[in-house]
Amino acid sequence: MKFSAAILGLILVALTAAHSAAQDQVPSGRDVVSPSVYASFEPIARGASFQLAVVLKIRPGFHINAREKSEDYLIATDLKADLPTGFQAGEVSYPKGKLHSFAFSKKPLNVYEETVILRLPLTALPTAPLGAQHIPLKLRFQACSTEICLPPVTVALDAAINVAASGARPAHADLFPPAR
Repeated sequence: MKFSAAILGLILVALTAAHSAAQDQVPSGRDVVSPSVYASFEPIARGASFQLAVVLKIRPGFHINAREKSEDYLIATDLKADLPTGFQAGEVSYPKGKLHSFAFSKKPLNVYEETVILRLPLTALPTAPLGAQHIPLKLRFQACSTEICLPPVTVALDAAINVAASGARPAHADLFPPAR
């Protein structure tokens, strides 16, 4: 049975299109996790402590590895701040993950799903510059579904805050409930 060059060409074009369509269906980790940054006060007073909340909304059907990873080969979720002059940071607070069983692993894995909040305690020193300030953050994670793990990604985030000499007011009460 002989195929003409035209038929072979059509088959090659169809296979290439099918391969391209399959690749288009695999999202990037950046498409799976939507991060947002919120400050606990607006404005933030010089000399005062405050928090940043990084809210991660994870697409249904996907998860990311928790900070406390279940296996050495997994990529843990990680948040780092590149602090400008006039600010000090404490340790990032990561929530506990949930153990889930997956067909590709013999033991349950510690993961985050749906919505997760990472918290970073900070202090605006008495010498912090007044006015609009930016705290650069880097969020690293690896998103997976039950079928595939996407390559790890590092996402740059910007915590835009306003520093005042005084007059701090609580903000985002849904993320930062008052202490009891």
